[in-house]
Amino acid sequence: MSTSLVLLSAALLDPVSGAFLPQTALAAAGGRITALGDDREIRALADASTTVIDLKGAVVTPGLVDGHLHPVSGAELTHGLDLSACTDIPGVRAALAREVASLAPGAWLHAWGLDPNVFGDLPVATAPFDAVLDGVPALLLLFDAHSMLASRRAMELAGVDGPRTFTQASAEIVCDGHGRPTGLLLEDAACALVESAAPRPTRAERRDRLAATLRAMAATGLTGGHVMDAGGDSLAFYGELDAAGDLPLRLRVAPWCQPGTGDDELRALIAQQGAGGRLWRTDGVKIFMDGTIDNGTAWLERPDHHGESTHAFWPDPAVYTRIVGELHRAGVPTATHAIGDAAVRHVLDAVEQAQAESGRGVRHRVEHIETVPDDTVRRFAELGVVASMQPTHCCDFTRADHTDNWSRRLGQERAARAWRCRDLWDAGATVVLGSDWPIAPYPPLGVMAGARHRRPSRDVTQPPHGPEQALSGLEALQGMTVNSAWTAGEEHEAGRITVGGRADLTAFAGNPLTTAATDLPELPVLLTVLDGRPTHRAAQV
Repeated sequence: MSTSLVLLSAALLDPVSGAFLPQTALAAAGGRITALGDDREIRALADASTTVIDLKGAVVTPGLVDGHLHPVSGAELTHGLDLSACTDIPGVRAALAREVASLAPGAWLHAWGLDPNVFGDLPVATAPFDAVLDGVPALLLLFDAHSMLASRRAMELAGVDGPRTFTQASAEIVCDGHGRPTGLLLEDAACALVESAAPRPTRAERRDRLAATLRAMAATGLTGGHVMDAGGDSLAFYGELDAAGDLPLRLRVAPWCQPGTGDDELRALIAQQGAGGRLWRTDGVKIFMDGTIDNGTAWLERPDHHGESTHAFWPDPAVYTRIVGELHRAGVPTATHAIGDAAVRHVLDAVEQAQAESGRGVRHRVEHIETVPDDTVRRFAELGVVASMQPTHCCDFTRADHTDNWSRRLGQERAARAWRCRDLWDAGATVVLGSDWPIAPYPPLGVMAGARHRRPSRDVTQPPHGPEQALSGLEALQGMTVNSAWTAGEEHEAGRITVGGRADLTAFAGNPLTTAATDLPELPVLLTVLDGRPTHRAAQV
């Protein structure tokens, strides 16, 4: 097999030790690293068909992997007006007014990234925007993507004029004291009612948006992602892009298991495991144990300050426990969204019961883990459960002084236990880092930076939220390389720069370990390589 890629004059960084390898060059063929050596040795392996790149001292790490993202739904949800920079109601009104002025008559307005903190002490509702959205069907997705605001016209077109009952226990059409919808829709089932009335982009448009999104992700240094959904055409899109040689990330996909899933559907989820192509595969199942703290739909051991977040996403949590046990017996890893302390505790209880009945060996994980007490932190390592964390959520959606919506709902004691990355790491848990895009930006340097500085990404001069929970530069890198590989059961072939390992690599203009955390997001990504093929190459290389 001829050598397809040669990288010369590289500083090859080992993410385990944090030291540079003695070799300065590598060769790849068939998607694998075939040789490490000095420039002279490796250059001799090239022929006329080989891509040879002189990196001029650039720092090369194993390819960065986002531990939690939603490429297909994110590419669709982020098509429209970005409200993430708005900090108050007048700012949102002004942005909406500009967008309305550009719309054709009768067209729907789609917006995303709305932070509930803009409402201050007011209820989250469409009332502040009724005037600017008069007669306009509009959907304003809140930042957590678990809720949205629908304008009066949108609700009218969808035929929604009062409360409904859903199989998702925390789904709700929020209504006032007279039973009239306020415009706030909580969780997927409620949102889908109104979304179904809006025109849908064509299949070709959605696939093109996905392809563009994945290319943009590769340009930030990502070579892979753990995808936490598989709805609609997702798997077909991955298959088509892969077959055409246009899939620039290696994807591990976990389809959802929702309340109401029957035995036949569960068997189908199990049978689906391993399906995929060269650069993607179905591996695991995503489950929800609760919603979000900001919406009052998390599952807490004590109610929040509004008396909310008191129950699980599953009407009967025991059914969740049974399903985890069945998936565990089948060797299927689970990834459970669990934000509140009661939700996380129940997930760990379910895994512990499954292990007691069927042994260990399956690598389960918990997503988010936003507030948990000490006794829960210790159990992750004891049970071998991966802690999948999104540090930029803490950075950008909470405040150090606890004046944000998330903290005010929880109160000082529970808000002080925010995103305990350091405590989980020190307790021996495997911590994987990700963005949860489109909830937060996907550039991995920003994710690693947030894990280190815990400050608002838009203004890093602000004080950090829980600086004692920060990770080191090396730990943050491990959270997107060796730990993501271990979580996926790929530690034998991924997460390191070794002969025989995958040729998934990211090259930077400087050392991400020694670059200051606040400067890290601006560190240039010079080269991204997936399966031995460059997916991003800066002009200077």
